[in-house]
Amino acid sequence: MDSNSRKPDKPHVVFLPFPAQGHIKPLLKVAKLLHYRGFHITFVNTEFNHKRFLKSLGPNSLDGLPDFRFETIPDGLPPSDDDATQHAPSLCDAIRKKLSLPPFLDLLKKLNPPVTCIFSDWLMLYSVEAAEQLGVPVIMFVSFAACVFMAISHYPALVHREFAPLKDEECLTNGFLDTVIDWIPGIKEIRLKDLPTFFRTTNPEDSLFNNMMEAAAISHKASAVVIPSFEELEPDVLDVMKSSMKSLNVFTIGPLQLLLNNVPEDMNSKHIEDSLWKEEKECLQWLDTKPPNSVVYVNFGSFVVLTPQQLVEFGMGLVNSNQAFLWIIRPDLVAGESAVSTAEFVRELANKERGLIASWCPQEQVLNHPSIGGFLTHCGWNSTIESLSAGVPMLCWPFFADQQTNCRYSCREWGVGMEIESDVNRDDIEKLLRELMEEGEKGKKMKEKAMEWKNLAQEAAGLNGSSSVNFDSSTISYSAQEQEDWEIQDQFLIGWLKGTIDRKVIGHFLGADTTHKLWIGDC
Repeated sequence: MDSNSRKPDKPHVVFLPFPAQGHIKPLLKVAKLLHYRGFHITFVNTEFNHKRFLKSLGPNSLDGLPDFRFETIPDGLPPSDDDATQHAPSLCDAIRKKLSLPPFLDLLKKLNPPVTCIFSDWLMLYSVEAAEQLGVPVIMFVSFAACVFMAISHYPALVHREFAPLKDEECLTNGFLDTVIDWIPGIKEIRLKDLPTFFRTTNPEDSLFNNMMEAAAISHKASAVVIPSFEELEPDVLDVMKSSMKSLNVFTIGPLQLLLNNVPEDMNSKHIEDSLWKEEKECLQWLDTKPPNSVVYVNFGSFVVLTPQQLVEFGMGLVNSNQAFLWIIRPDLVAGESAVSTAEFVRELANKERGLIASWCPQEQVLNHPSIGGFLTHCGWNSTIESLSAGVPMLCWPFFADQQTNCRYSCREWGVGMEIESDVNRDDIEKLLRELMEEGEKGKKMKEKAMEWKNLAQEAAGLNGSSSVNFDSSTISYSAQEQEDWEIQDQFLIGWLKGTIDRKVIGHFLGADTTHKLWIGDC
């Protein structure tokens, strides 16, 4: 029996993230959780991001552990040494063309122990084909909220009803996006402008738009769909998924960091870092000098690019509000020839007594610092759920992708946000900051709601919580003496994911043809 046909000593899961910071970070958390449950882990980055990790974290940062390894594949794009987020449409185009499928398959076939499951970001479309060729299950990780997944799943209905693609560019400014639709199950009346923005194109062949539609369609081929949210946060849309999308096995396991907090500190993989930029952790010491709830944290994530004028408007609004602030300005945050001089201008505005500029930071530690009283954010999903988990209210300036939907839910459904108009104005920024930080009536209510969500998030990730139960409802063990004899043990709160993956693995190695029914029956 060769090395790729024998049954492995323990399940071996290969993780394949979409190659961007906001997608790598949560999937690496899932990998750590499964490693703690006894899985062998291989985490596959692109060669481009592998180099960025080594630059930001150090030359030995990805050496891994004997049973937690890092591997690389090319991304299909021209070589680059930029220390910046890659062009999303180009990445999606390369994924749709399956340019990385051959090297990914070659990697999977040479890995030892043999691969027993692929855990893939749902945007990595070719992972399904790779799993089919190897005869192993694939689990899709949706790096968005459940409401965003539901909205994107109904993109074909937008096309059928002739809302997308847009008829012309005027639709972006003539009020068309204010149209309210009420036919997406589980989502109350919502404006087109509040849907994920990928449909805002006049090109039927647009890479981002089609990548999203294909991802939603192909997710039905997965053994499970995992969403980093929690049931109490999105009950309506999750109820609809369970009742009307029965071909999908959907599980919410969030907030991921709160689940990871339950892992003992001496678990080595827990401390593997996940930042493509070098974190300036000195900002935590600066926060230590500030009173509770007195600092505004400003971070527009890893994808957003500002114009120099937008940066100045945000900067002047912060300074004029007289609030202390910690502002993250990535090296690639500002576009245009004057980006460097503009960034320097804003740095000069940041008085060390009241403002601090950093290029990147450990965001979850910052949000959970007692001095943080508000978050000026782009409303990426990681930032949104991390802010909810920390009990921090938000000022929301959505830029693109899922951010408009996250903003809508934060402001209208969850009561923890106030939206900033897309046309940034320093006076508006100042006014909203004062309302939030000086405990105006609305700011006070937002803080109360944020604390309520913090408590619910902690309950979801705690003992007997919804996310813990989703992650931990059954496990599998096998005899150390006869590794061909597998024994399924039903245990409460111990590794549902391990159990469901391994049941399909058992079927694969023992030749069973009923593994899919086993999965459905247990869920």
